[in-house]
Amino acid sequence: MTDEKFIRDFESDALPSDSFHHAEHVRLAFAYLRQYPVLEALGRFITALQRFAEARGKPQLYNETITYAYFFLIHERVARNGACAWEEFAALNPELLVSKDGVLSRYYREDTLHTDLARTVFVFPDRFSDR
Repeated sequence: MTDEKFIRDFESDALPSDSFHHAEHVRLAFAYLRQYPVLEALGRFITALQRFAEARGKPQLYNETITYAYFFLIHERVARNGACAWEEFAALNPELLVSKDGVLSRYYREDTLHTDLARTVFVFPDRFSDR
C-alpha cells in the first residue's frame, strides 16, 4: 500500500480498528513525514490519531508525549536513512516497531509516560541511559 493510500484510508476510517497497532502508528508517522513538511505532518498525524481514538470511544488512549517522542525519533531516522520505502525503513529501524519496553524506555521512566500530564502535553525525557 502506498503512503498516500495508507494516509487516506486512515483519515477516512477505512482501516479496521483491530489492524492498527504500534507498528501501524510508526508507519503512519513515516507516511506523513514523507508527504508533508515536518510540522504540518505532525499536526495531521495528531489530528488523525485523536479522531481515530475518539471514534472508538477511547480518547484517553491518545498520549501527547508518546506521540511527539516517537514522531521526532521517526523524523530523525527518515532524515538519516534517506528516501527509502516503508519496508526498508522498517528493516533499518526495528527498534522503532517495538512498543513494550521499546526505544522510549531509553528516555522515559514508564510511570512518567502514563501521567495525566504526559497524556496532555509533551513532557521532556526524564531518563538517560546508554542501552
